[in-house]
Amino acid sequence: MMSRHEGIEAALTKKIQQGGKCLVPYITGGFSGYLETISAAADAGADAIEIGIPFSDPVMDGPTIQMANDVVLSKGITPERILNDIASLEIDVPLAIMTYYNVVYRYGLERFAAELKESAISGAILPDLPLLEAKPWMDTAAKSSIETILFAAPTTTDEQLPEICENSSGFVYAVGLLGVTGAREELASSAQVIARRCKEVTDKPVLVGVGIGTPKQAQEVAKVSDGCIVGSAIVQRLLDGGGAESVGEFVTELRTALDTI
Repeated sequence: MMSRHEGIEAALTKKIQQGGKCLVPYITGGFSGYLETISAAADAGADAIEIGIPFSDPVMDGPTIQMANDVVLSKGITPERILNDIASLEIDVPLAIMTYYNVVYRYGLERFAAELKESAISGAILPDLPLLEAKPWMDTAAKSSIETILFAAPTTTDEQLPEICENSSGFVYAVGLLGVTGAREELASSAQVIARRCKEVTDKPVLVGVGIGTPKQAQEVAKVSDGCIVGSAIVQRLLDGGGAESVGEFVTELRTALDTI
């Protein structure tokens, strides 16, 4: 049994050592029924869960996640409320938040890191914070035992890649394609390329995200990586009104596909 408190990298590494593939669903924080949805994803076999804290200018997010963000922001739901809600969750799966550096900076780095820890959140994903500028946050986060998950993109050079992998904690987020998040009909060839490149330079868990929306695509990419992150396809189910039950069923399908590799 994984523990929410043992950390993301420890939990994923344990899964990999046992011969499994890792599944990290993304769920928009603050969206109607999101606490129940997080619990449903955990029960359905997620190895860790990424929770989005909505921001008004989400540069990495495609139309599906932007739409969910807008719904949450229109209700006046704040990052503080989302973190407080997450603190009440009773699940045994480690959690990471995904948001943008403006949110963290306005919050105050030390305060934000401390509140993540108080909410039993293990990791932070900040897609608009490049490694070159990340040291102040990473140093502050480390003091609160918060893992900073960094991105390796298809455009990352061979010189940059080892440094990104070395400094990333939790896992290395291998970006499957150039562009914003969103499910695609076919898995981009760049997803497998970036996964292989990361695996060549690090022993840390390498998970591929962006452009993965079906069990078959999850299976394809996990053959060359340690697993995947699935976001827009899950959030679309929330926008369609499917709720926790629909998400739980979909995560079960993804889990089954990964377990048959």
